Amino acid sequence: MEIFMEYTITEVQPVRALLVEVDTGGYDAEASLAELFELAQSAGAEAVASISQKLQRLDPATCVGSGKLDEIRDYCQAEEIDLIIFDLELSPVQIRNIEQVTDVRVIDRTMLILDIFALRAKSREGKIQVELAQLKYMMPRLTGKGTQDVTSRGQKPVTVGRNLKVSD
Repeated sequence: MEIFMEYTITEVQPVRALLVEVDTGGYDAEASLAELFELAQSAGAEAVASISQKLQRLDPATCVGSGKLDEIRDYCQAEEIDLIIFDLELSPVQIRNIEQVTDVRVIDRTMLILDIFALRAKSREGKIQVELAQLKYMMPRLTGKGTQDVTSRGQKPVTVGRNLKVSD
């Protein structure tokens, strides 16, 4: 009896990332973008390109102007970008709006740093601490993803009334 084994070698492709810098003049944007490039590499992403925009103030809905957002969307489609990394902290609304326009996952600098910590954590306690930090950071960003039907104790609103005690 002959046994043949077939092996398939799968090459793991790094995540293709687009870095986005919004320069409001408050810091050295070029140095910050260079650091973001290093952080993306540390997380295992391939930083394909960067897009920058100078603004007096950030757009509250998308952080960047509508024309720049269209440019980001078009670039992501043309270059098969998997991830957009912004070099500043985004609000949950901004993340949602950018993802809706680009159809690409969006993270900000803080989430990238937390992901790097998660990759580097070795001890059980360290992994738990990093996961807790990630969950705390992501909690306000989970709006609209099913969280409105659960109370703080994880109960559905229908069952909450049964657990209330009436005191005289």
